[in-house]
Amino acid sequence: MSDYPKVPQQISDPISENLAKLSELFPAAVKDGALDMEALRAELGDFEEIKPGDETYELNWVGKQAAKKEAFKPLLGKTLALKDDGKNSETTENIYIEGDNLEALKLLRQNYYGEVKMIYIDPPYNTGKDFVYKDNFTTKSEESEQEEGAFSQEGQRLIKNERTSNRFHAKWLDMIYPRLKLAKDLLKDNGVIFISLDDGEMANLRHICDDIFGEDNFVADIVWEKRFTRNNDAQMIASVVDHILFYRKSTSLSKLREPRTEKSDSIYKNPDSDPRGPWTSVSYISQRTKDQRKNLSYEILNPITGEKISHETNAWKYSESQYLEHAQENRLHWGIKGENKYPRLKRFLSELDYGLVPVNLWNYKETGTLDDGTKILTELIGKDIFDYPKPPSLIRRMLSLSARDPGDIILDFFSGSATTAHAVMQQNAEDGGNRRYIMVQLPEVCAENSEAAKARYKTIAEIGKERIRRAGEKIKEDLQTKHNEWKKQQALESKKGDKLDLEDDTMEESNPYVLDPDSLDIGFKSFRIEDTKINWLKKDLRGEQLEFDDTTTQDALDFVPGYTDTDVVYELMLRQSNIPLTGSITKPNATAKRTYLYADAYLICLEEKITQKLVETLATIEPTPNKYFFRDSAFGTDIALKDETFRRLKAEIHKHHGDLGAAYTVEFI
Repeated sequence: MSDYPKVPQQISDPISENLAKLSELFPAAVKDGALDMEALRAELGDFEEIKPGDETYELNWVGKQAAKKEAFKPLLGKTLALKDDGKNSETTENIYIEGDNLEALKLLRQNYYGEVKMIYIDPPYNTGKDFVYKDNFTTKSEESEQEEGAFSQEGQRLIKNERTSNRFHAKWLDMIYPRLKLAKDLLKDNGVIFISLDDGEMANLRHICDDIFGEDNFVADIVWEKRFTRNNDAQMIASVVDHILFYRKSTSLSKLREPRTEKSDSIYKNPDSDPRGPWTSVSYISQRTKDQRKNLSYEILNPITGEKISHETNAWKYSESQYLEHAQENRLHWGIKGENKYPRLKRFLSELDYGLVPVNLWNYKETGTLDDGTKILTELIGKDIFDYPKPPSLIRRMLSLSARDPGDIILDFFSGSATTAHAVMQQNAEDGGNRRYIMVQLPEVCAENSEAAKARYKTIAEIGKERIRRAGEKIKEDLQTKHNEWKKQQALESKKGDKLDLEDDTMEESNPYVLDPDSLDIGFKSFRIEDTKINWLKKDLRGEQLEFDDTTTQDALDFVPGYTDTDVVYELMLRQSNIPLTGSITKPNATAKRTYLYADAYLICLEEKITQKLVETLATIEPTPNKYFFRDSAFGTDIALKDETFRRLKAEIHKHHGDLGAAYTVEFI
């Protein structure tokens, strides 16, 4: 066999994927792998000629086309390398990525396409003072003294977008557009995105989100009361609110509810000892007149006075048959002593659907303020380490609204001080959830004389990771206290006597929240975006094609200097569909020192020499892996062995997994 499946260098190919989807819907519109626009218009029933200069309603700026193309540019030569500054890396389901978020979103696309339930981002506001990412731009050392700006650790310039720039708005739009375009692909069909921003780019961002997510998927412009005191330094009007743009990915999400609160439940009473429990009452009178709704105009019997009554001018809200049901079921309230002239309808707390209809004004008393966020962060890592952090309570409100399902993934690709990670851990501790998070943060260097630098934080990413470590321990400690207090209370209320078994499983089941603090995931796998570790082009430093001969070391042929086997494993996994990057890496065979099993499903053999005996061993691994990876160089010139290995393992895959196509196969590096 001459053509063996190769591991692709490009991690994902959205253009080809979109063309394939279009081809399924409109076969005539895709010809020889290219889109025929005229044929597509015809398929959509659009036969009118589009003339140059015809105007459409959309937001345009100089650079928009380039920003659109940026989302589709292939990301070559980059990977995610596992670092040693994570927490509980072997067991955690959480991820922290240090690097440019545009690259991170492209790297994550293959593994998390359609898997994220909620995205929250707090991008840099376009105030003329904050920094804007500038993609694919590195600077020479002498240039750094001539231009104003900040830098990442890799020397990537973060341009300060001065208001005097003739592209003040365009630069910000260039930055945000491709990131939102890529982010949409990661969302589940019923997923949502929340974006914090001020008035500066509100109108423009609304247009961009309409373009990317669709006008029909706009949910709300939430106004968050970020502070309750005015800033007397303001020259015109002090800003006490921020916007939170809220979009869904699709109409698969058709209903939202917030959890009920003590305040919302406080209006429900039971003055008549109704066996159905607490209730409140609502008007029985319609806003329509009798002339408008004659079918809803009839007499009602007051069972207390025996009087038949009707409203002087208005109709009732309900039909006569519904009224008779309400009367029979004792749902009409005439007052405790019959003092009401007209009935009111009982609404029982026990019969309500989950939660409350959300509102688009988030009061500071219920959602927290910037001062709360600053206070919490100060207590965790010190004063003035990070400016204006959002309070965890703000993100927790978003979580309770849109991410309540087991295993929901929450993404924040402008992570900053990692408030979102803090909020996810805290919400899990409160309601027993097992939400997972993915944080992405550029390693922006802290200013030399800043409080962060004085506290020995080199980058914003370091601040975020340390905040997660400390917040997790604090949440776990508080949960342990709550757990201990609950056990004491159970002991007092138990009727088991002096020999109470505090480890009784029935006691654990009686508590609706996380009881065992050790079950709370407060860890994270730490990745960093780095250059590829695989020598995809198989070239040496002179750019000449390397040959398979005895003078070439195999590792130099296949990998780049400084690589580790773990690096290679993750780089291969980035090319697999919907495989979380939190899977375990094990060694399935003690004698095969460089053979690894990822998530019990992908076998990566990095041995320098493949033998018949090794192949026989790998073929007996149970359960059979979904895919096997081998180094081309490990077979040397033994093409017969390579062919036999491919056929033997492919047959094993087919026997145990069926004919599942290219996803389940044998590939070579």
